[in-house]
Amino acid sequence: MAAAVLAVSLAFVGYLATYLNGLRLAQRQERLSRVNRQLAEFYGPLLALTQSNRRIFEEFSRRHQRPDGRSPFRGEAELTAEESAEWRLWFTAVFMPNIRAVRDVVVGKADLLIEASMPPVLLDLCAHVSGYEIAVEQWRQGDHTRNGSVIAYPAAELHRYAEASFARLKLQQTVLLGAGRRERRTAGTV
Repeated sequence: MAAAVLAVSLAFVGYLATYLNGLRLAQRQERLSRVNRQLAEFYGPLLALTQSNRRIFEEFSRRHQRPDGRSPFRGEAELTAEESAEWRLWFTAVFMPNIRAVRDVVVGKADLLIEASMPPVLLDLCAHVSGYEIAVEQWRQGDHTRNGSVIAYPAAELHRYAEASFARLKLQQTVLLGAGRRERRTAGTV
């Protein structure tokens, strides 16, 4: 009788251990799946778009420096009619599609945020894009008195946010993938 109770107890403990291990592996796989989606659908595109926007703006500013070396497109410098026309061309052809794409990632994939609420830098970005929508429409109607958005582009803060969040998720992904490899090796598979 004692042998039967021992056998049933050992079987139950084995079943319970297998169940708990399976549950833990499933939970880790769900975390890995979410991190992969966050990287592929939100933070990867956010980082790529903000970095490309930053690089093209730096190159644009460098190519359009004034004789004194200053960029008329940084700060409060008054643009000449030629500079303003060049800015409108580049903005409508390059910068506006790019920042719209960034905004679309933020709005369309907000469920993949790391944070529990929308970070202020992302709200500022969305407001900046909306502010430029007004300027672009005025340009389309022939009014060139406004050269920018009513909300400043949060370039440095957005870049820091995108870079730090991407790095944080890549680290989580690496840890989760590493844990999965160790568990498979322990179980005898590769």
